[in-house]
Amino acid sequence: MSAEFEIVSPLPGAAFGATVRLAKSIAEELPNGLPKTLADAGGLLLIPGLNQIAAEPELLLRLSRLFGPEIEDYRYLLTSQHLVHESVPEIFLVTNMVANYRPPPLRPKPPLTADGKFPVQYPQRKGWHTDQSYRRPPPDISLFFAVNPVARERGQTLFASGTLAYDALPAALKAKVENLQGLHAQPGTGRGRSDAEAGKTPRPFAPHERSQPQPVARTHPVTGKKALYLCERSQMDWFDGPFVGLQPGPYGDGARLLDELMSHYTRPEFIYVHEWTQGDVVVWDNRCLVHTATWYDADKEQRMMWRTTVRGNPGAIYAGEEKSWVPRKEPVTV
Repeated sequence: MSAEFEIVSPLPGAAFGATVRLAKSIAEELPNGLPKTLADAGGLLLIPGLNQIAAEPELLLRLSRLFGPEIEDYRYLLTSQHLVHESVPEIFLVTNMVANYRPPPLRPKPPLTADGKFPVQYPQRKGWHTDQSYRRPPPDISLFFAVNPVARERGQTLFASGTLAYDALPAALKAKVENLQGLHAQPGTGRGRSDAEAGKTPRPFAPHERSQPQPVARTHPVTGKKALYLCERSQMDWFDGPFVGLQPGPYGDGARLLDELMSHYTRPEFIYVHEWTQGDVVVWDNRCLVHTATWYDADKEQRMMWRTTVRGNPGAIYAGEEKSWVPRKEPVTV
């Protein structure tokens, strides 16, 4: 325990993460030790009881700035402007309380594992991803605040540790991914697995929409540890990928390897399941974790969550790169 906060690690039922209870309100004092605590905890922190953020959303930005120099402004980089906070545009709304909201994920089929347990492992549990992996450089940290969560046992967020998963890879599989690159696709560009399986023709790319290669075994710039870094259905390019240099498409060698890796990555011993309580802030490191959401009844329940995205330290392999997702004006020729 420090003078600023108390740490309990790991998170309940998990082999990583930590619960942090702050000694003071973040309106009074920001706890500067949180970035190190996040790294020491394997990339996942739960900070409960921050209800004051709902009335003072700027506090979420102040907390976010502890983790990096740049917070994404969704006015410029998000087309769905109804999902941008009206007064703090760095806050993205994950909610069913606005028109044209993104629907919650479907329930797994079957709804329980063969032994009657809550399903976490791919492919029974789908939607596993790391935020904005289709961008170079990709972001570092996400913060998620529960303004109005639904009842516990629905609307959970699941996290998987890429570090634990990488360390547990069989030697042959670890060698296979050592220099492998995944090809990550921006959702909405028509390059997801379902599109490929349906035989659809993807639309032409705008230059800033191009799929981006990322290392499958990514070295964390703070801890120096390697972690698996890949997603599954909708955030990989299933026409030219999912891996650079392997057979492309949803039925080839690349697809079989991705399914094997994602099944391994999401084994129950690498998972934490978060049941949301109002006022929770969860901080996660996109450089070494994947996450997914679970179903809730959007017709009967109201859910409002706020997210910020922090960037600034992706690692040496991205040094000097311009942002791939920012449209650039073509040079004028005369």
